[in-house]
Amino acid sequence: MKRVIINADDFGLSDGINRAVIKAWQEGILTSASLMVGGAAFHEAVHLAKANPGLQVGLHLTLVQGRAVGEHGGFPSICDSKGTFSDDPVQTGMRYFFIPPFRKQLHREIEAQIVRFLQTGLPLSHVDGHLNIHMHPVVFDLLCGLMRKHGITTFRLCRENLRTNLALDRERRFGKMVDAFIFSKLAGRCRPILDHLGIGYAQEVKGLLNSGRMTEEYLLRVLDTLEDGTTELYFHPGCLPCAEITRRMPDYRHEEELAALTSPRVKGRLKELGIELGNYRGEVKTYA
Repeated sequence: MKRVIINADDFGLSDGINRAVIKAWQEGILTSASLMVGGAAFHEAVHLAKANPGLQVGLHLTLVQGRAVGEHGGFPSICDSKGTFSDDPVQTGMRYFFIPPFRKQLHREIEAQIVRFLQTGLPLSHVDGHLNIHMHPVVFDLLCGLMRKHGITTFRLCRENLRTNLALDRERRFGKMVDAFIFSKLAGRCRPILDHLGIGYAQEVKGLLNSGRMTEEYLLRVLDTLEDGTTELYFHPGCLPCAEITRRMPDYRHEEELAALTSPRVKGRLKELGIELGNYRGEVKTYA
């Protein structure tokens, strides 16, 4: 049996993303979304999620390119005086790894984001991360203890088969090679720990190597390659104009991704292939 989890990242970042998430849920194949609890449109996202029961929501852990939820004074600090994280993911990853004082701050911030999510009253479906920061070795080790503490049982284990991806889309080949190598190594480190802790994850994840470019044509080709078991496909849908989207992700094809998620052709292909829509909680979504 083939099952896909169709997830939208960055829920709560902006009104344009929130509107796209709900449209993709109500009219399309979306089954879950990942919430940025420090996002400018966080409260609106929570309201929309509660108004759309069945849409499962997870935590989009944000430790880069976003705002902190906790207080982090002193020097050095994981954020600036305004509570904003660095926009540079490579520099941020290096600093988190090589500056030991950051680990206490990261622990506080990760827990603060988990607690803020739980305070919404929404069931927490899963944990993933903005730019997949949740798989950074330091962040992951801290997160494991907090997942056990707060009863979180599912996690996005992000990695993607490079050969399969390049057979479908040959853009950005060198960048894809780098990303595939890094996340293959990170996943190899994370997987046995998750198994030991009894934390679940999808057998495959797609979206890493075509992040921001999960178009209808690409998605139709991807569906033909899926193997038995559960695969997560993650997207970044958005409605334009939206200044926050344009500023943060100018190269992402947000509206094309939304079109893919609501495409009649995609729905038809899912039916032809007998692929079931689900979420990290094991629930099944039916669609017209």
